[in-house]
Amino acid sequence: MNMPRFWREKQGRYNLVGNRCTNCGTYYFPKRDICPKCHRKSIGKMEEVRFKGTGKVVSWTIVHDAHPDYKDMRPYIMAIIELEEGPRLTGQIVDCSLDEIHTGMRVRDTFRKLSEDGKDGVIFYGYKFRPVKE
Repeated sequence: MNMPRFWREKQGRYNLVGNRCTNCGTYYFPKRDICPKCHRKSIGKMEEVRFKGTGKVVSWTIVHDAHPDYKDMRPYIMAIIELEEGPRLTGQIVDCSLDEIHTGMRVRDTFRKLSEDGKDGVIFYGYKFRPVKE
């Protein structure tokens, strides 16, 4: 990941910040400048929102063959998460064995290391998801 993109995405990546169209009430992640439902009516009506970070697994897969940078993590779980507020996003499921994952599982965001830019480079952090113990 290059530095300009990293800094542009910092709010969303570190804090799960998206936005909501005050015209129709739809939530978005990542942020959008204009609501795809309301189009021009949403200009100037998109408010910033920090999501709670809780949601449920809608779909998931187990990654067995990954990029060499992620070989130590294999196998790992990637899922589509539907946040309580409505938007869906892709995230890795951590602190969960492969046989525990299931559709509908309640999850919560957690702050973790995503990658690093070489052995001596910048370390990138962001959100992943862990099961909610009920």
